[in-house]
Amino acid sequence: ILGFSTPPGRLSMMAFILNALTCALGLLYFIRRGKQCLDFTVTVHFFHLLGCWIYNSHFPSTLTWWLVHIVCTALMAAIGEYLCMRIELREIPLNSAPKSNV
Repeated sequence: ILGFSTPPGRLSMMAFILNALTCALGLLYFIRRGKQCLDFTVTVHFFHLLGCWIYNSHFPSTLTWWLVHIVCTALMAAIGEYLCMRIELREIPLNSAPKSNV
């Protein structure tokens, strides 16, 4: 069903890309560590590969399937890592007590 020539194929690819973007937000919410984003992204996509393999009873062999999942993996990892790094690099307040005028 994945392909550039049919509207359902394009819609499916857009759904995969939107899923990668929302999963990147999930990485920010659950993982919160930039160094671990790639590990969790590859793990999620590996489990998806296993699920597709079991469901279809054969290993995915189409080029478009692999291209879409490689792009989605890269997109999810890059955006998730960027968002996590922004949180990690925030300034740490050193003095949280209010200043008093003496």
